[in-house]
Amino acid sequence: MTQIAIHLVVGDPDQAASWYAEAFGARETSRLTLPGGRTLTVELLLGDTVLAVAGEMPERGMRTPAALGGTPAALHVEVSDADAAAARALRAGATVFEPVHDAFWGDRTGQFLDPFGHRWALDQHVRDVSQEEIAERAAELFGGSATA
Repeated sequence: MTQIAIHLVVGDPDQAASWYAEAFGARETSRLTLPGGRTLTVELLLGDTVLAVAGEMPERGMRTPAALGGTPAALHVEVSDADAAAARALRAGATVFEPVHDAFWGDRTGQFLDPFGHRWALDQHVRDVSQEEIAERAAELFGGSATA
């Protein structure tokens, strides 16, 4: 496992596990099923990162992005081909949040929302960019002065 693992709250862990396998090629490594057949958690491996999906339990403070009115975070996944990865996610049912484009920091990147409300960015490194150039381009795009 990498130093950080991701634990996402979803409406249906079984459906989410299948979706992440289809969209990202994640591989199921374990599953915790409660008596009665309800899935509590499915653990997946996405590259070298553990991705666990669990069902919503409002009484325990575990809420889906929809229940919270959206998500403030984006999960970034490094890919070898951002366009192909985005197309795969969209075919699986993702919604475009930001189209794939060449970003000023040197990545080809795009963002989408998965069917469970979580935001993902796909990042393909295409060129090295100095911190000075990144700061200048950020200042141009977002206003203010550049400091690297």
